[in-house]
Amino acid sequence: MSVADAEVDVLIVGGGPVGLTARALLERWGVRVSLVEKHGELSPFPRSRLVNVRSMEIYRGLGLAGEITAGAFAPEYGRIRFRDTLHDRDFATAAMVGINAPIPESPVTGVVSSQDRLEPTLLAAADAETRFGAELVDLTEEADSVVAVLVDRRSGEETRVRARYVLAADGANSTVRQRLGIGTTGPGALAAVTTVVFDADLDGWCADQPAGVYFTAHGSFLPLYPEGGWAWLGPAPEGTERADWSGLVSRALGPDGGVRADVSRVQHWVMNAFVAERFRHGRILLAGDAAHAIPIVGGLGMNTGIADVHNLCWKLAGVLQGWAGPSLLDTYETERQPVAHRTLRQAVANSKLMFEAQSLRHEQLQTGGSAPARVELPWSDRYFAQLGLVLGVAYRSDAVLTDGSTPPEPSDTDPEPSDTGTDYVPTAEAGHRMPHLWLTPDRSTLDAFGEWFTLLTPDPAAWEEQAAAPGVLRIERLPDEHAELCGLSPQGALLVRPDGHIGARWRDRAPSGTALHRALTAIGGSPRSSR
Repeated sequence: MSVADAEVDVLIVGGGPVGLTARALLERWGVRVSLVEKHGELSPFPRSRLVNVRSMEIYRGLGLAGEITAGAFAPEYGRIRFRDTLHDRDFATAAMVGINAPIPESPVTGVVSSQDRLEPTLLAAADAETRFGAELVDLTEEADSVVAVLVDRRSGEETRVRARYVLAADGANSTVRQRLGIGTTGPGALAAVTTVVFDADLDGWCADQPAGVYFTAHGSFLPLYPEGGWAWLGPAPEGTERADWSGLVSRALGPDGGVRADVSRVQHWVMNAFVAERFRHGRILLAGDAAHAIPIVGGLGMNTGIADVHNLCWKLAGVLQGWAGPSLLDTYETERQPVAHRTLRQAVANSKLMFEAQSLRHEQLQTGGSAPARVELPWSDRYFAQLGLVLGVAYRSDAVLTDGSTPPEPSDTDPEPSDTGTDYVPTAEAGHRMPHLWLTPDRSTLDAFGEWFTLLTPDPAAWEEQAAAPGVLRIERLPDEHAELCGLSPQGALLVRPDGHIGARWRDRAPSGTALHRALTAIGGSPRSSR
């Protein structure tokens, strides 16, 4: 066994929103965490622009939703608009459902907020060690740990960290994934893109019709912060070293705009589209863009990664703390990889529809004469809602019991239907996210979940005798008016996992006095300490 300079339970590689969220979740579980990020600071670029309703539910559980909302745009910015140029009128528009207004299916509303506004909030949400400017250059898997070799990019000093597990959230070009030799499936690189961050007085063009994104024939324009600032996204031009970025953005604004862009930052990047062939290699697990790179249209990429670590972190904690067996970690890939594939399909479809809308407009303009005020949209009003994908994800794995005691059949491995995922019908079937129902006027069922399993039942007394079960468990009374909605008799119960997904459902009284104990043992695998 090689000598290490430090030991931790989990080493997180990558300091973006996914890695920072995992750091906060694991610290809540009492797991010893260290996070390393090769860059010397948090990203100064806006990058991801949308915190969807499911991510905001997760951040509500961490006590961060209010702060994130306070720094974000008002709900009316939860809309996309299509224009010929930024100062023209809309020829098409679509609402971001769950962003532009509250929805009855959730106690929270998603927000339009730039990644560089989100990350400082996530960094401050935990005290776990974080090392910026530390690049991972090697990994060695041993019998009961992983040894990571890190190099300080300023001093060149080399250190070794021994971790029980490594969580790789180091982006689409993941060093960890490449070192492990894990391949990817999917279209791959779709486009080379440039982001230009600039200041300009554009209120006269947009103040009365706010949006999170304006798609134009000359690139996309995004307001960055409520107090000001803009970004332009477009194809990367040739000769970028000599490019006149201010002139390029000013021309993209329109020939009659008369506005000069004051450019502050420029970033070149590749829009990727793929899913990793594996999400786990022994004690190393991939999350976020390292596991799946999702095109930006629809704002699904970062949010899918946040849901990844919400699924994974309670499982890591259970294995490390000894109340769950190592096999529980196998369910991470089983549950999240199908979601990644479905999300990729939806994002690619979103991109196709966006380009189709723009193509239709170009055809109108080329025919001459007076173009209609609006384009007939190639999608339904609910296409960009995506609530079926965001809130309707269902898991089928050994960590879900279909009848209160039995995992699904091996053939039942992909729970995701083939549709676009726009519609969401709340259900309390095993594997699904527990529906949002108000327990009190200001407390949701979702607020009952945290660093524990939750038993929701109209009759807590009928289940108290089973409370001495393995793991961490709380019993919560489900109001009678919600029991029928959840498919429960007055003495039925739902066993909800820490990630808010239903692990088991008993429609009636438990079949035996050990039913809860056996369900928790089955979901957690064979518990044994991994230390």
